[in-house]
Amino acid sequence: MALASISSISATLSFLIYLSLPYSNAANKNILHQSPPGGSRRPMVFPLFLSQSNASSPRSVSIHHRKLHNTDSKPLPHSRMRLYDDLLLNGYYTTRLWIGTPPQMFALIVDSGSTVTYVPCSDCEQCGKHQDPKFEPELSSTYQAVKCNMDCNCDDDKEQCVYEREYAEHSSSKGVLGEDLISFGNESQLTPQRAVFGCETVETGDLYSQRADGIIGLGQGDLSLVDQLVDKGLISNSFGLCYGGMDLGGGSMVLGGFAYPSEMIFTDSDPDRSPYYNIDLTGIRVAGKQLSLNSRVFDGEHGAVLDSGTTYAYLPDAAFSAFEEAVMREASPLKQIDGPDPNFKDTCFHVASSNDVSGLTKIFPTVEMVFKSGQSWLLSPENYLFRHSKVRGAYCLGVFPNGKDHTTLLGGIVVRNTLVVYDRENSKVGFWRTNCSELSDRLHIDGVTPPPPATLPSNASNPSSGEIQIGQIILDVQLTVNSSYLKPRSEELSRLFSDELDVKSSQVNLSNLTSKGNNSLIRIVVVPSEESSSLFSNVTAMSIVSRFSNHEIKLPDNFGNYELVSYKLEPPRKRTRWEMKNIIVVIATVIIIVVVVGLLAYGVLLIWKRKQSSNPYKPVDEAIIVAEQEMQPL
Repeated sequence: MALASISSISATLSFLIYLSLPYSNAANKNILHQSPPGGSRRPMVFPLFLSQSNASSPRSVSIHHRKLHNTDSKPLPHSRMRLYDDLLLNGYYTTRLWIGTPPQMFALIVDSGSTVTYVPCSDCEQCGKHQDPKFEPELSSTYQAVKCNMDCNCDDDKEQCVYEREYAEHSSSKGVLGEDLISFGNESQLTPQRAVFGCETVETGDLYSQRADGIIGLGQGDLSLVDQLVDKGLISNSFGLCYGGMDLGGGSMVLGGFAYPSEMIFTDSDPDRSPYYNIDLTGIRVAGKQLSLNSRVFDGEHGAVLDSGTTYAYLPDAAFSAFEEAVMREASPLKQIDGPDPNFKDTCFHVASSNDVSGLTKIFPTVEMVFKSGQSWLLSPENYLFRHSKVRGAYCLGVFPNGKDHTTLLGGIVVRNTLVVYDRENSKVGFWRTNCSELSDRLHIDGVTPPPPATLPSNASNPSSGEIQIGQIILDVQLTVNSSYLKPRSEELSRLFSDELDVKSSQVNLSNLTSKGNNSLIRIVVVPSEESSSLFSNVTAMSIVSRFSNHEIKLPDNFGNYELVSYKLEPPRKRTRWEMKNIIVVIATVIIIVVVVGLLAYGVLLIWKRKQSSNPYKPVDEAIIVAEQEMQPL
């Protein structure tokens, strides 16, 4: 997981101190953490503290021998998922997962160094305020707690399995283990699947303060989401990550195998050597010149480790000194300046007042990672530089020394605009430079159009699963325009939303229009049509949510970009006793008025009839009738 930022490059990966997960192997219980760069950097440490119940567990499964038992020749599906946020502004990339029935959405940090997925639980009294509401197990008809068993650490009552994670930067996460249906989004070929995840009851440190809801664990371990899907024969034993560039952010993630380009550069990855994804790095070239280093400098205990959750890159001291010197020599015409944080001795250069990233390749040297096979992986300046946060047109090295530790740790900055394929079945990792924001179009990765279904497959062990009544959908959306611009155009915006959702304008209401810096936060309330049964089906509700979360709602450019911040699916609103009393009073009042009006009308009718009877009609007396006289001629 990545918990670093430009102003404070904090630790992001550590070995796990406690691991108490069911079905886990002793070799898979470690989480890497790095020490902060600059200033007084602590060396990277790898404490191997196993929980008592699991410390003696033999390593019965070799990860790289994990094979599929699927004999069907039909290709396995994959799940393509968008990535959000920005590596250096946020310190991480996130993706979206939906958990439960009906699904509850979460923004989770993409972390190939973690082996468990966890989100805040509704009963967590020490959890921070994150992007989405906490997970509510009681609202999911398919949720089940993982009962205490001999393969896990249990709570004090010996009823439920628990987990605990503690990291080098003094943040931690602990909670209980649960199992529920997980949906992967409307670009996934995978249907919702049951998986075990952590339901947090305590967060501390950066985990408490970060905006993201939790972690999606992609590491090598029995509770890794990838391992769970592979073990069920649902996907092939592979996944891919593609992080956006310096100015773009975003990107894509693919769980399962797909047709990657033939020109990918692959290197071996030894799962027996380390539970982390490593590569056989033997050297580095800067501007085509090999650094004068013994190849064994990159051959520490765990080799050269790739971790998507780490922000920056960390080299052994000897390798860093040679790398820094080579880059400074090639960029010698540039003026060196102080870094953005005075607490760290960053290596920074002032390029120009222009902030154009595309011109960096003309100023800074290319870097090549050389593998044991002799092939090399080419890096551009955006793979080892980050933008100075205080000086326009200045850039700093995103590579730091790792103190006394000899481990090489390559974080997300090194793989920006690079498709990385983790071919776990063949123990290889591949690299291909590309525009990650256009990955899906360039690779023609097939997706499916249905949204993440809310009517999820029933679980045989939970026959009570079913739909939950949804009376309204509440979406909090952030737009990149000022609220003063939006307010006079709220009716137009409401009409645009209703057109995009193909509902009547009366079904969409906008409220709570507030400013958030230069952005605006609006609340969109969508209600069923009057002709319907005053309820949304679960499928329709999640289709609407999914269209917002996957940016399928098209708005004119003048409304800027938008981001779904949170959403709620609410049941039909039950009337309170006060409202019921008011309704009764209104009904009684109406009845009284009707009775009074009826009596008055009846009284008026009687009076009119009485007047009519007191003046009876009498025919004209025949004697009075004058006989008609014949007119005489003149």
